[in-house]
Amino acid sequence: MADDKSKRDSRDRNRVSVEGDYEARYLAEKAAITAQQVRDLIEQNGNNRGTLERGAKNSKAH
Repeated sequence: MADDKSKRDSRDRNRVSVEGDYEARYLAEKAAITAQQVRDLIEQNGNNRGTLERGAKNSKAH
């Protein structure tokens, strides 16, 4: 299901969509990890953006 870009609110920014590959690629580029690592983080931790960004930072540190 595609996002309706005309119906966004702040809740949309707090989540990373597994369906939207572009969101995984964006977070991967931002965190300097792979898109597959982002998908793995989503599977392990859910799709909360803050949690994923912290997890990505920890993944990069190791």
